[in-house]
Amino acid sequence: MSFERVAIIGLGLLGGSIGLAVRECLPGVATTGYDADPATRARAAERGLVGQVCDDPADAVRNADLVILCVPVGAMGAAARAIAPYLTQGVLVSDVGSSKQTVAAALAEALPGVAVIPAHPVAGTERSGADAGFASLFRHRWCIITPPAGADPGQLASLSTFWEALGAEVEIMDARHHDMVLAVTSHLPHLIAYTIVGTASDLEGVTESEVIKYSAGGFRDFTRIAASDPTMWRDVFLTNKDAVLEMLQRFTEDLTALQRAIRVGDGAQLFDHFERTRAIRRSIIEEGQDDARPDFGRSDHGS
Repeated sequence: MSFERVAIIGLGLLGGSIGLAVRECLPGVATTGYDADPATRARAAERGLVGQVCDDPADAVRNADLVILCVPVGAMGAAARAIAPYLTQGVLVSDVGSSKQTVAAALAEALPGVAVIPAHPVAGTERSGADAGFASLFRHRWCIITPPAGADPGQLASLSTFWEALGAEVEIMDARHHDMVLAVTSHLPHLIAYTIVGTASDLEGVTESEVIKYSAGGFRDFTRIAASDPTMWRDVFLTNKDAVLEMLQRFTEDLTALQRAIRVGDGAQLFDHFERTRAIRRSIIEEGQDDARPDFGRSDHGS
């Protein structure tokens, strides 16, 4: 491992999980961390998310050869500007944001002359904060790295090796293509989940207690997605709005087609559509990205 000191800015789910994974998988690598929230810093220190929790971002990044920004995508530029004067020569700066074009632009503007290679570990849960992280979060999950033009091949290889050491499978991808892919596989599903759960809570003829009491598996799983960190997802939709709006338009057109099929009683169209989407589910299981056991392999119905 070519990195000896890793600084993590933001000690929530992803930042904390990186710290714990480094401790477990790369015990020879020193870690420092900082979070803007004093309560989060205190809890991170209690849990030992990193080797040293700092009260100032300057102390966290000083002498680090890899800095990973684990803040909401809308805060990336500000976080980068806060650490810029204290970065060591030759340092590599990366991130974990789920929209890449805007993050790359913000980091390039805030860190002129600094090597920046954005990344996105496609892993997470609906939980957030210093108590949410765990070391195995990245195992058998993809980490998409989106190097800018002219990125140093050695640093790209080192970053790939770092994520592979934490258990992730690495994919190199163009930032624009990443944003389109994630708009349909992650961002749009979250937007739909937020909408469905909000619609259910606003129905005048259905009480909130009934929504909670009679939640079938489908609605319950939407509520899990809709419980995700609101700050993070607000920023995701605003920073990847072009791709999200394009995918939302496609979704709206497909939804209208299904609406018409239901109205006119076109069972064949409905069946064909459902059969095609069922095959996608089987492919996801075959790729090892989910569990085929009942209830998604959960140990209990409340998890």
